[in-house]
Parts: sequence; structure tokens; C-alpha cells
Amino acid sequence: MLQKVQTDVTCNICTSYFSEPVTLHCGHSFCRECLSSCWRATTQAFSCPECRQVPQIRVLPLVNECLAQLTDLVKRFSFQVLQSTKGQSQCALHGKVFKLFCEQDQTPLCVECCEIHGAHEISPVGEAALECRKQLQNMQSHLGKHFEEAESLLAQQSPVEWRKMIKEEYCKLYRLVKAQEFICIERIRQDQRARQDRLTQYIQTLQKLKLELQEAGCQPNLDLLQDAKKFLERGESELSQRTTTVFPELREYPIPGLIERLNRFREDIRLITTPATFYLSISEDLRSVKATENWKAPQDLEDSECYAAVAKQAFSSGRHYWEVDVSQVPQWTLGIYTTYPRRKKRRFVESLDFAFLLRCVKKEDGYYIRTYSGSLNHRLKGPIPRVGVYLEYSPGTLVFYNVLQRSLIYKFHPISFTAPVRPIFCPGPPLPGIQPGPMILCPVDSHLCACCFSSQ
Repeated sequence: MLQKVQTDVTCNICTSYFSEPVTLHCGHSFCRECLSSCWRATTQAFSCPECRQVPQIRVLPLVNECLAQLTDLVKRFSFQVLQSTKGQSQCALHGKVFKLFCEQDQTPLCVECCEIHGAHEISPVGEAALECRKQLQNMQSHLGKHFEEAESLLAQQSPVEWRKMIKEEYCKLYRLVKAQEFICIERIRQDQRARQDRLTQYIQTLQKLKLELQEAGCQPNLDLLQDAKKFLERGESELSQRTTTVFPELREYPIPGLIERLNRFREDIRLITTPATFYLSISEDLRSVKATENWKAPQDLEDSECYAAVAKQAFSSGRHYWEVDVSQVPQWTLGIYTTYPRRKKRRFVESLDFAFLLRCVKKEDGYYIRTYSGSLNHRLKGPIPRVGVYLEYSPGTLVFYNVLQRSLIYKFHPISFTAPVRPIFCPGPPLPGIQPGPMILCPVDSHLCACCFSSQ
């Protein structure tokens, strides 16, 4: 009953006994100061904070004297009940009224219980309750101030337009990337046009030289002998330009943020040691492989499993990326292999292994990069120190990247995978007279930049 009356004389804004209570037309009552502060802080002034009804007379009501007197009576009665020993519980052990309170254990005590709590701070219940009430009122005052401050901020401050600002930043980034894409595409067009012009000019020169050689062959013997050396030197000179003209150079077109984006799918690749890899030496940590002195490479390197190490991981879904350090291996092969069912006489037999490979070959006139299968057969400016490999199982994509230059090497797409895919690594064939180094599978936290490579 007392609790119900206490609720009736409590303000729903500050949750304390009424102070100068006022009653709105809807019947809800509040402290005069609480209602005034609430109206100042909200855009819906003069509405009831509880039911949101708006009165016809939009002024602050007068103090409800009857409710104020009732509030005083309830406060005095509640205090008397708290001070009365009749309203308190008794000690179950000694059967006496709790008159004391242990501050350390937060436990009410009778006089005889004090012996058990001898060294603790003990106070009369009235004093302890008074101190506790002061602390609660103090905390309530602090909460009220923070409540008003929060309501004021909610009413006054407009929300920060984060969505608009972020969208504008993405628009800037999009325009920047599109501009860089335009520059790159234009550079590719110019390179292709220049290559076509060189090739056309080379063909014309060869055709002209062919005709001159035919005419020279029809000359008298003495004239032929006198001019033969000159024509042969010109022929050798033109043929020496064949490599640079016929085999295009693999151009580097850096893509901003490329490797950072791919690193989201970075995999910690490890190798498998099998008896078949007797031409290879795999490290104990399964992170590197190199060619042994017993290497005797076959004509078709791609067709022999004895010359390639296989990864532990097999991928049958998702996107995956790994990097391989080939700076100590002048010739190498990287890629993946998978299996496809082979049909024979209307029946399926054992699966057929199939590989998608990128291969680097060293010749006297430089380095060449080739694909198997695929159409890439280009010259390189120099060796590639680290190759990134990106695999997307569906829709079937395999991409090779020059990590140092942040540029594309080659892309296989689309590939219809029907079985798990495994990465493969071949550190050879080694060059004669050169001690082969390891092909290293880079850890997930390993990153390469131009300054790092130049300092190696």
C-alpha cells in the first residue's frame, strides 16, 4: 500500500517525490521545474511528456497544493516507517532487532552480532541509511544533469551527414580510378599501334630485301661476288632484329591498390612431400622448393609430375591468393592443376589431369614469359622477383600478377572447374653451371615493395 502511494506522488521525469507539483489537463502530474525544462528542450512544447496530448491553454499550470500536501505527508510517513524498529526484520540467530549495519559486509546486525564483525566499520542503522540516502540523492542529481544535457543535445544538434560525406569520398575515388583507367587504356592503344607500325615496317623491309636478293642472284658472276657480302650483311642485320620485332615485350601497367585488394584473400600455402618429387628438394617448413643436382628435364616439362611440387591445399570454392618469390630461380613454372572426366567409348574412365601454367624461360637474349595453355609468348625487361596468383573457383578465373610492379601478367578466363584445384610449383629447369636457389612460398604477412627488392 505504501509503495502504491509513493508511486502516486513521484514525478515520472526526475523519478523523485514531487517538488511544486503541477497537473496538466490530461491528469498527469510533474514537478514544475521538470515540466518547464522538458518543454524548453523539446520541439513539441506544451505537450504532456507522458501521453503527448497538447492542452488548449498553453501555459505552465499553477502548483497543485493538494498534491503538494499529500507528497509531504507520504515523505514524513515513509521516513517514520524507515526509522521504526517495528518495521525492521529481526536477527534469525539471536532473535533481536537489527539496529546496526556492517559497512564492509553490507549486512544488518543486532548487538550480539557485532562480536563476529569486530574489526569492521559498524554504524547505527539510521546513520547508515541517512548516509546511503544522501549518496543516492547525489547520484540522482548527477543523473538528472546528464539526462537534461543529453535531451538538450538531442533537440539542438542535427545529425552529422555521414552517408553523404562518405558517398562523396567514394565518388572522388571512382573519378580518380576512371581517370587512371583512361590513361592506362590510352597507353595500351599507343603501345599496340607502335608495335603494329614496327611489325609492318619490318615486313616491308624484309620484302624489299627479298626482292633485292632475287635481283642480285640474276647478276653476272663477278657483279654477284662483289655485292654478295653487302647483301648478306644486310640480311643478317635484319634477322638480328627479329626477336625484338616479332616477340612483343610484356608491358607493365600498374593498377593502384591492386595487391592491397588481393591480400584480403591471402592464403598460407604449404607443400606436400611425395616420393614422385625426386628431382626436387622441399624444405622442412614446407614453404620452399628447389631443383636437385639430379635434374634431367623432359622435353615437355608440364606433362611430368616429377618436376613440380604440389600444395597441401585443394580449393573447391571461394577466392584465394598467394605469392611466390622466384628471385633466386631464373627459370620456373607456376600454376594450378585439376581433373576432368574423360569419355571413351560412351563411358567415363579415369579423370584426366589438366594444368593452367605460367612459365619463365631464360635465353641468351633475355627472359621470356609463356602460358600453357594460352597465347602469351612475350619478352621481359628483366626477371620478375615475385609472382602473385589469384584463383576464383566460380566463375573460373586464374590470374598471375607482377607483385613488384603491381601489374597484370596474364589471365585465364573463363575456366569451368568441376573438381578441386591445387596450386603447383616448379623451380626449373636450372641453368647449366649455376647453383639453383629456392622457390619460396611467401607467408601471409610478407609484403614486397620496390625499396625492399632494391635493397636485397
